Amino acid sequence: MKRGTLAVCTVVLMVGAVIAGCGAARPSKYYQLTVPGDTGAAGDAGAFPVTLMLGALTTGSHLYREDRIVYSNAGQNIGTYEYQRWAEPPTEMIQDVMVRELRGSGKYRAVNTLRSNGRGDFVLRGRLYDFREVSGSPIVARTAIEYELRDSKTGMTVWSHYYTHDEPVSGKDVTAVVAALDRNVQGIVGQVRGALEQYFTAHPVAPSATPAAQ
Repeated sequence: MKRGTLAVCTVVLMVGAVIAGCGAARPSKYYQLTVPGDTGAAGDAGAFPVTLMLGALTTGSHLYREDRIVYSNAGQNIGTYEYQRWAEPPTEMIQDVMVRELRGSGKYRAVNTLRSNGRGDFVLRGRLYDFREVSGSPIVARTAIEYELRDSKTGMTVWSHYYTHDEPVSGKDVTAVVAALDRNVQGIVGQVRGALEQYFTAHPVAPSATPAAQ
């Protein structure tokens, strides 16, 4: 009986230690990208007679479909921070920034996502290749995205570009890395906006009756 009692007490103590350890777990911190404010409205006077549809931002890496912040060294080693995470997966955050930027530009009749009920004249699709911290001297935040614009009527790709940039990180903590990745995204989104405006200026589109999403 004494041996049996000792065994039960040992198990209880072990379980108690595990529960105590869980209670002292380090809290996670969540970060998000800067979402542009409404600087304009789709369909402003002088806007291109175009309804843009944005497809989901895709990626070949499951790491960018999850919420953990990714880091790597100059070689092939890649890891993720356990307690430093994004508020949403990078593909979704970047997509939201792009939609808000293009809508806020006031340069288009409408800007919708392919998940909406509307139809569009052109479809903008993107693919995320890199979105991570790269250790070195200096530490940099690397972002690489490719975008293409397709004509909905013909199915032809009329414009595409690959964007990549290493933004220096101003500090040694994750907050500085997040700030650098955010600057990268804002810069790339601004370049896409400018490139699209240049395309539609150089290739005027005749007004159509394409309805906007409700």
